Amino acid sequence: MAFQGGYDRGPKEMHKAVCSDCKKECDVPFKPRGDRPIYCKECYSKRKDSGR
Repeated sequence: MAFQGGYDRGPKEMHKAVCSDCKKECDVPFKPRGDRPIYCKECYSKRKDSGR
């Protein structure tokens, strides 16, 4: 039996944030610090696909 890695930690704690691009409220799996932009899933995808 091969080792699959990782273990079940249960559900991630999600935090409310506002997307820096579209200003829509979203949930993120980290606590926003305020010194970096936060993107919703859609805006993050667009930025990632466009190369930045």
